[in-house]
Amino acid sequence: MVQSLNTKVDLTIDATSFLGINEYGKIMIGDKAFEFYNDRDQRKFIQIPWEDVDYVIASVMFKGRWIPRYAIRTKKNGTYTFSSKEAQESFAGDSRLC
Repeated sequence: MVQSLNTKVDLTIDATSFLGINEYGKIMIGDKAFEFYNDRDQRKFIQIPWEDVDYVIASVMFKGRWIPRYAIRTKKNGTYTFSSKEAQESFAGDSRLC
């Protein structure tokens, strides 16, 4: 099993990764990184340290009430796209994602 980069986890939520084939798993937002772990295959994971995040892209619909998808743009490795049911709450008040 892969070792998490985070020492403290602020949020864990069910999500979908759109990197190639859609993969279902969990997103962990913590003090050191944004992490995605696949539910079925432990070898499939994405770990993005906060130092590598350039900015966050969010699709906002219905006057800001719904965020269907969001993406993490990194400084070196491109863009990673995700979705989750409670995306609005995931971004609310998190200064690392602004």
